[in-house]
Amino acid sequence: MVRLVEDMAINHPASPVLVLSNRPEAGGLAKAAALGVPTAVVDHKDYAGDRPAFEAAMSSVLDDVRPDILCLAGFMRILTSDFTRAWEGRMLNIHPSLLPKYRGLNTHARALEAGDTEAGCTVHEVTADLDDGPILGQARVPILSGDTPDTLADRVLVQEHTLYPEVLRRFAAGDRTLVNLPT
Repeated sequence: MVRLVEDMAINHPASPVLVLSNRPEAGGLAKAAALGVPTAVVDHKDYAGDRPAFEAAMSSVLDDVRPDILCLAGFMRILTSDFTRAWEGRMLNIHPSLLPKYRGLNTHARALEAGDTEAGCTVHEVTADLDDGPILGQARVPILSGDTPDTLADRVLVQEHTLYPEVLRRFAAGDRTLVNLPT
């Protein structure tokens, strides 16, 4: 979760205000805490079968910090239309495929099984439809002979770490033009 900032001395128009995870063991929590960014956990397992209650608990945490933008990364839960509507136009996600190809899970294995010659990642606005919001950026990587889902995922992850901050920078500044990173 980020808040827009006026201080361009930090060289980014957004500043993190919270890292919220649905998994207590998520590695991002320790990284955020080490950087002095507040953290919180709303464990989805505590709300088994009650997605609205889970989302209400997340909303309560978010209401306390009032972020301007939500940035999803590694958040593997489907959100309801009520939640996504509340954050419409202010919630981003990074997905490990070149959307619209391979929405959902197992994206690298699916690209390999299809015989694709390239893979990559996409940053998009979150809507009620799974991995279907407006595309704001993509980065491509070649699929190499002998690639496995894991080796491909490792190379795509490098691009994710470059693409997401660049898209967020533009998005926070009000610029929704498509970012395409070179291969």
